[in-house]
Amino acid sequence: MLPQKQAEEAIVATYNETEVDGKEEQREDNSKFSMKNILWHGGSVYDAWFSCASNQVAQVLLTLPYSFSQLGMLSGILFQLFYGFMGSWTAYLISVLYIEYRSRKEKENYNFKNHVIQWFEVLDGLLGHRWKAIGLAFNCTFLLFGSVIQLIACASNIYYINDRLDKRTWTYIFGACCATTVFIPSFHNYRIWSFLGLGMTTYTAWYLTIAGLIHGQVEGVKHSAPSKLVLYFTGATNILYTFGGHAVTVEIMHAMWKPQKFKSIYLLATLYVFTLTLPSAAAMYWAFGDLLLNHSNAFSLLPKTRFRDSAVILMLIHQFITFGFACTPLYFVWEKVIGMHDTKSICLRALARLPVVIPIWFLAIIFPFFGPINSAVGALLVSFTVYIIPSLAHMLTYRKASARQNAVEKPPFFLPSWTGMYIVNTFVVVWVFLVGFGFGGWASMTNFIRQVDTFGLFAKCYQCPRRTSPPLPHH
Repeated sequence: MLPQKQAEEAIVATYNETEVDGKEEQREDNSKFSMKNILWHGGSVYDAWFSCASNQVAQVLLTLPYSFSQLGMLSGILFQLFYGFMGSWTAYLISVLYIEYRSRKEKENYNFKNHVIQWFEVLDGLLGHRWKAIGLAFNCTFLLFGSVIQLIACASNIYYINDRLDKRTWTYIFGACCATTVFIPSFHNYRIWSFLGLGMTTYTAWYLTIAGLIHGQVEGVKHSAPSKLVLYFTGATNILYTFGGHAVTVEIMHAMWKPQKFKSIYLLATLYVFTLTLPSAAAMYWAFGDLLLNHSNAFSLLPKTRFRDSAVILMLIHQFITFGFACTPLYFVWEKVIGMHDTKSICLRALARLPVVIPIWFLAIIFPFFGPINSAVGALLVSFTVYIIPSLAHMLTYRKASARQNAVEKPPFFLPSWTGMYIVNTFVVVWVFLVGFGFGGWASMTNFIRQVDTFGLFAKCYQCPRRTSPPLPHH
């Protein structure tokens, strides 16, 4: 028992040292009290909570009513609760693996002062190079398309305020705006953005709820879902995507002064997110029913008012923030590839990051329909990145008795045995592989291809109302 006790003491000492370093940095910053220090430097538990909650719901809030029109009210609510708690579980697994990896590396005197740990590095350190390659491929592709979705959503939303420019032109404009995120160094610097982002999403969610209820049910409203298997599983995978926003979990943890306190943060963020997603999606589906099947953006069915315009503008700002959330891990990967990750100059790093934004911009112009893309990304990428890989990685990391005995983080109080954890992890892997990737992949790709066939690539204005020509004057 003595070696184990010594190991535990070494881990505690490591965290205490990290905490002291963080506090020393804080004292250095606080000695020069300024608004910059308050708004810019964040690493507390509250910062992490705001980052997780803000990152979970952005443009997907506008597509959940569309998902309800495919699933039906009951299935929509149940899938949200089910995938919300499942996502919280796998975020917990990722946090456990991060702590395990970091403690092992710091025992070897590895210094992370100028290095941001990422998910693929955790997999590499715990399971080897093959897992690193798998994690890197899935994570980067998911974040790439997540960023693409933000750009498409920006163009879709602003069109409801100003339709003098088509959506493709707005995509050009917002691509240039979102490129400015290259100047935000890391997740330490998202304090004010996360706070504002969640406030904006909260307003939008409650606007959708109240507007749907005040509008009332449209004449002859129909609630025929679920009607087709393709639509049903497309909607389910969109919700899978909704609660799969923790491709940036490791980066958010690394930005914390006490990353070991992260374990329950994602669950608490998810519980808050439920108060936004469930009422808004249910109210909109109740009011508009099957009309939502042809309107993947909920704004398109609501009348133009100052409240709706305010919601659109706030969502635009939040999508800019979420673009930064999705792109920052990609920036880190690219910096490491070209050897610029340790560079302290913000301008030099920003210049080095620009090549990451260009393909995202281009893809947003090719595929301008974010509703179907959400489902495709959910089925093909989120299912592995967020659910399957963390569950498998946790089982393999602790497959040996010695690894379980020396684990930095023991099983949680509500599931105190390793056997119980293996059962839950196995269930997650099997369910998500069969239902999320299997049925969801088939349904979402069928729907996606149908959208491409109908509207074509490089669509100038996807789902825009057709303008009627003015009548000719009578002579």
